Amino acid sequence: MAEIETLIEMGFSKERAEKALAVTNYKGVEPAMEWLLAHADDPAADVGQTVGSTSSADAAPPPAPESSTTTTQEPVDGAEVKSYKCDVCGKLLKDQDEMEYHAAKTDHSSFSESTEEKKALTEEEKKAQLALLEERMKQKRKEREEREKAEALERERVRIKSGKEMQDARLRLQEQEMQKLVEQRRREKVEDQKARERVRAQIEADKQARKLAASGQPPAAAPAPAPPPVAAPAGPKATYEQARIQLRLPDGQAIAHTFGAKEQLAAVRLFLQMNAEEFAQQDSFKLMTTFPKKIFTTEDYDKPLDLLGLVPSAVIIVSRGQ
Repeated sequence: MAEIETLIEMGFSKERAEKALAVTNYKGVEPAMEWLLAHADDPAADVGQTVGSTSSADAAPPPAPESSTTTTQEPVDGAEVKSYKCDVCGKLLKDQDEMEYHAAKTDHSSFSESTEEKKALTEEEKKAQLALLEERMKQKRKEREEREKAEALERERVRIKSGKEMQDARLRLQEQEMQKLVEQRRREKVEDQKARERVRAQIEADKQARKLAASGQPPAAAPAPAPPPVAAPAGPKATYEQARIQLRLPDGQAIAHTFGAKEQLAAVRLFLQMNAEEFAQQDSFKLMTTFPKKIFTTEDYDKPLDLLGLVPSAVIIVSRGQ
């Protein structure tokens, strides 16, 4: 449990932490901590422990060579042993459990028996220790909140970047569509201009013929018919600038679009995600052709449509990923 780990980090033994949580009906760290401070000198709080036994793996002192093992001395003049004293730092310890915990925490390994009785904490000392523990908890809570805030900012940054990339892709596709529309209108305008010029030429020729007929002059000889075109030798394979792609969805529906022959297959994939809600938020789908049968791989998405044999038109089957 997280509460037990927090209490152990504050310096309490595992058994005392478990008992404190049980006594306070598992209401949280603070009630358990207050109970532990209030019963810091209560032997009843050590139920389940015996003097000289190790309470947990955390309480066991680290192994040390024989020259630095924990030592005790016989009480002077048969006096009663009331505590243990650390020979390294001079700290007074109530019983062997505290001595073992102190050894595990500080790596101190030399202790002596003492007739001096460890005094119970005063109310001021208990309040001071409680305030220190509360400050530690606030610091840990602050560090956790800062870490969660940083993680949230990173997730938001990734989300914004992904959305911007999708928006840029949509804009590029729209620009390509606009360029195709402008080019098509330009070609139509050129064809209309040529047609009007042919009509004007024909009207002018008719006027000249009527003038000659009215003046009694013979009409001008009609130009000799152009010789029939000579069949040109077979040239290179025809090239195409556009590819008409029809996408067949798993539910039987079909959507079609015209792409540039040099556009990559990734443009077809993006068009599918933008126009089919089923695939808008997922990448686990496959594109394939039936004749010739081919399942496009990740490497194929970077290849142009003409290189993949999808011009001037093709039918691509869309299947859900496994």
